[in-house]
Formats: sequence, C-alpha cells, structure tokens
Amino acid sequence: MDQENCTAVTEFLLMGLSDVPELRGLLFLIFLLIYGVTVVANLGMIALIQASSQLHMPMYFFLSHLSFVDLCYSSIIVPKMLANILTKDKAISLLGCMVQFYLFCTCVVTEVFLLAVMAYDRFVAICNPLLYTVIMSQKIRVELVSGCYLCASVCSLIHLGLAFKIPSYKSNVINHFFCDLPPLLNLACADVTVNGVLLFIVATFNETVTIVIILTSYLFILITILRMRSAEGRHKAFSTCASHLTAIVVFHGTILSIYCRPSSSSEEDVDKVSAIFYTVVIPMLNPLIYSLRNKDVKEALGKLMGSKRN
Repeated sequence: MDQENCTAVTEFLLMGLSDVPELRGLLFLIFLLIYGVTVVANLGMIALIQASSQLHMPMYFFLSHLSFVDLCYSSIIVPKMLANILTKDKAISLLGCMVQFYLFCTCVVTEVFLLAVMAYDRFVAICNPLLYTVIMSQKIRVELVSGCYLCASVCSLIHLGLAFKIPSYKSNVINHFFCDLPPLLNLACADVTVNGVLLFIVATFNETVTIVIILTSYLFILITILRMRSAEGRHKAFSTCASHLTAIVVFHGTILSIYCRPSSSSEEDVDKVSAIFYTVVIPMLNPLIYSLRNKDVKEALGKLMGSKRN
C-alpha cells in the first residue's frame, strides 16, 4: 500500500446517488415523497396498534416494533441524503459517520431478527392455536423483542470498534449515500481483512440462522394449512402469511446481495442501488403490505375512523 496517499481523516464526503445536476430536483422530490409516506405509514401503524384493542395481540406487538425499526433506520439515512442532494456541502464528520453506521446497523440487524420472531409467532398461532396466548405471553414477547435489540447492538458494536481502529484512508470520498461499512473498508489504507471477514461471517451467520427459522416455521405452517378442512380458514392463514413472506423476500434478498459476499470497490454502484431498497423503499412498503393485505388492520382502521366521525 502506498502510504504517501494515506491520511487520517476528520470528515468524509458522501458522493450520493448521482452527480448529474439535472437529476437533483427529481431525486429530491421522489425520495422526499417516499420518506413522507414512510413516516406517516409507520407512525400510523404504531398509533393504530396502540389505539385499537382489537390489535392488542402478539402478532401486532411485533409488527409495531417492526414499524418502529423501519421508521428509525429510514430517518437515520434519508434526511441526510435529501440534504446532500440539494447542497454542495456533502461532508459528514468521522464521528457522525460512525454514529450513523452504528445506528443503521443496529436497526437493520434488529429487523433481521424481528422477521424471524414474527415467522415463529405465525407458526405458533397457526400450528398451536390453543396454546398461542400461553406460549406468546407478554413476558415472552418482551424477552424476544429485547433479545432482537440486544443482539443487534452487540453486532454493531463489534463492527464499530474495529472500524474506529482504522488509522488512515486513501481518500475521504465515500461512493455511497450514507456511511456503510463496505465502502469505508474499500477506502482504508490499513489491513482490514479482519473487518471484512468478520462482516461476512456475522452477516452470513445472522442470515443463515434467521432464514432457517423462517423456512422451518413456514414449512410447518404450510403442512398445517393443507390439513385444514375449512377453505375460509386456509384462505385466512395464507393471507396472513403472504404479507410477511413478501416483506421477508424483498428485505433478505437485498441484504444477502450486499453483505453476504466479499466486498469489492468495483461493485459499489450496484450496492448503492441495492441499498436504496432496504434503506428507503422497504421501510415504506412494510406498513403498506401489512395493512393492505391484513383484514384485522383494515377493520381496526375502519372502526377508528368511524368512531371519530361519530
């Protein structure tokens, strides 16, 4: 490594999505609209679950936390991205960059575990309906959600601690629209093999464990559904699970494509496009998927709107 071009940095410059001036206005409006829908939809979902006694069930307890996590990591990324689109000053301090990465990583890993917990919740509800309220007691629900946040925080702290040990960088220009670890590692002058290997191992382990839980849960769910005699019961079970599976496929697909393979600077532009899905699009889609395909949510919203009119 040529040490002459290596310097300690106090701030980074985020290149963003595009350096074409003509696209700035259009990109700003598109992502501002998406972020607005994300905030309203996720806050609305959380408020509806809290306000409606009909939704005071384990499934919606987990869903409210999913909405909270979606709202958080979208808010960690998008406002800064919108500011960078409009202004020429795209700087972010080293500390600010590390904090953004830590918070973002914590939220994303929390969502990875939450989706697995929600799959297990659907397994218990459909395969063991008589024991559902006993197995998914309030204490167990709180412990499961707390475990998701705790595991995510530990994973993020490990990556953050190693990232802070990087002494110098080839450049302070990050080819991304937020401070993610792979593009940071591509700029490092020091040997970051440990960082890259650990990122790959942790991401692959988390993905493997959660996907196994999800696939196992839905395998038993499918067997149980096919044994149901009632066509209405099968339809309701399929409808409830379809929304969750849709969210899982989109979210895990993008995570696998970025973090569960060796990092490469030649693929940074591809990673940027993929990152848009799970940082901007998915937080908007999740509450819409769960509300538009969920009969209970639509009924609760209808009752709430009806009571306000009266």
